[in-house]
Amino acid sequence: MDLDRSKPVWPQVAAELRRRLDAGQYEKGSRFPAVVDLAGELDVAPSTVQKAVAALREEGRLYTVLGQGSFVSEV
Repeated sequence: MDLDRSKPVWPQVAAELRRRLDAGQYEKGSRFPAVVDLAGELDVAPSTVQKAVAALREEGRLYTVLGQGSFVSEV
């Protein structure tokens, strides 16, 4: 993923994760990758991925179960 570092990075990460969700890369109801794993894969800080995941939660694309992680919504 090519990031434009002159712009805020977390919206770009959120857009990439939306693209992956729309493409079916993550099955509905399945556990979403951990923040640290995605941060390493995308070469960004974990806090950047946390903001992106929070945006996807607000959109209803993901939900989080305390102590278990984030999951792909069935919607």
